[in-house]
Amino acid sequence: MNVAALADSLPFSSNSKNVLRTQWDWLSRIPGGNIVFSKLVAQAAPYTGSIGPIVEDVRIGYSRVRMADRRAVRNHLNSIHAVALANLAEFTGNLALAYSLPNDARFIVAGMSVEYLRKARGTIRGVCQSPVPATSERREYLVEVSILNETGDEVTRATLRSLVSPKKKP
Repeated sequence: MNVAALADSLPFSSNSKNVLRTQWDWLSRIPGGNIVFSKLVAQAAPYTGSIGPIVEDVRIGYSRVRMADRRAVRNHLNSIHAVALANLAEFTGNLALAYSLPNDARFIVAGMSVEYLRKARGTIRGVCQSPVPATSERREYLVEVSILNETGDEVTRATLRSLVSPKKKP
């Protein structure tokens, strides 16, 4: 079964309009479900998928995403490329915020700042403690993300400026 066919077969709660939350909550309960979820996200957002992120945990106000160190994400200095790290930071922050949104809300990243603290090598993890919007009222949130190496040292720090607003009515 391909990823698109699997996505079409996923159960959705009729009272939940946060599709990302519904998919994660269902898939994370089954063995390998986090891999399937990660592939679904990669298919929906191909550029994000280019770094091969694997979602390890998502809950209200939190996400943790792993990225393997492989040739496709390396630079000429034999470390993980700055843009791959920024991509992981954006995905990790967006995931935590999107999961935490009220059902009638949406968001877009309005800006991002990134600090590269040291060379990144080995398996890398993005970790985010996200704000939890109580309403879909139009408001900007700062979403902080830490990118950690295998020993837990912070190699990159990012702040996303995310604009939350009500979903457009059909």
